[in-house]
Amino acid sequence: MLEHTTLMLGRVFNGRGEPIDGGASLPEENLKTRMNYSLRDIPSGFVHTGISAIDGLNPIVHGQRMPVFSANGLPHNRLAAQIARQAVLSSEDNKSNKSDKENEAFAVVFAAVGVSFEEASFFMEDFCKAGVLERMILYINMTDDPVAERINTPRLALAAAEYLAFECGMHVVAILTDLTAYCEALRETAACIPTSLSAMYERAGRLKEKEGSITQIPIFTMPEGDKPLPGLAGYAAEGQLALSRAMHHKGIYPPVDVLPSMSRLRDKGIGKENTREDHADLINQLFSAYARGKEAQELATTLGNNALSEEDKMFAAFSGAFEDKYIRQGEYENRALEEGTLDAGWELLTMLPVRELKRVRGDYVDKFFFRAIT
Repeated sequence: MLEHTTLMLGRVFNGRGEPIDGGASLPEENLKTRMNYSLRDIPSGFVHTGISAIDGLNPIVHGQRMPVFSANGLPHNRLAAQIARQAVLSSEDNKSNKSDKENEAFAVVFAAVGVSFEEASFFMEDFCKAGVLERMILYINMTDDPVAERINTPRLALAAAEYLAFECGMHVVAILTDLTAYCEALRETAACIPTSLSAMYERAGRLKEKEGSITQIPIFTMPEGDKPLPGLAGYAAEGQLALSRAMHHKGIYPPVDVLPSMSRLRDKGIGKENTREDHADLINQLFSAYARGKEAQELATTLGNNALSEEDKMFAAFSGAFEDKYIRQGEYENRALEEGTLDAGWELLTMLPVRELKRVRGDYVDKFFFRAIT
């Protein structure tokens, strides 16, 4: 049914589902709920975003719910746009494992909720300039639109995603930003926020005997120190990405806070068949070394560098290089999985002695670590 997607892809609608691109309205048949919860299947398969902080450390799986927790003033909309531009069904390195039909059956549904005119213009211009609008559906709800429309916008977007996924057999990434505006609209109408968020999350996943999937990336912004919505928004998700103001102040983009971020379904999307056999071990080693380095940096801040052992200093240096060379990347930089992310991780590990690589198996050390040294 891929030929039926021509009416939907490359289209722009307002928060009521009305076309604002001069095209035809969508049939009501395309906007009904199709998620059959009794047929839910296990998420699997790797979504390649070209962003090392995601692909290398917190891999996203087809059918996963992966919220992004941010704060006002952080570049979550830039990150959302980058994911929308760069996301593909599989990495370039592994496209040979996929059929042409599978590689083509991919779409992005993007819902901008409660955005300003400047933000809406940024999304439209960015996607048009990148040439990715033809594989997308945009729903744009403005700040001055009615509250009821703000509630309907993500629901309409997910209905369109369900049609593409479960009627057309496509793998869909649904990016919903900013759902804090959605939650505030629910509060204004006295609706139950936990129930509404749970119902929205349930519209992600895979179904048995269906080829498609819906991967949700909802974005929430919260005032500093105020975390009630992430508490409600995160309990049903299979991971989270946390953005850090401290990283942002360092000039690091994307400012992903590595330690609280996680992907609980990562093992369903990585490994030899999806990415590379060393991927899981590499994640564990990078995370462990970075965490130890951050502890050493905090100790140096409190007691001074003289309080650090030589090993502590090595890990502190690793932590700084990890942020600067691995997490930091250009807003329009689309990194290849193997060379740009996995091999780069091994190269950073060469800053440490081989005896400290306790989270990776020996044959991977022989194959990848010593290759990185040379």
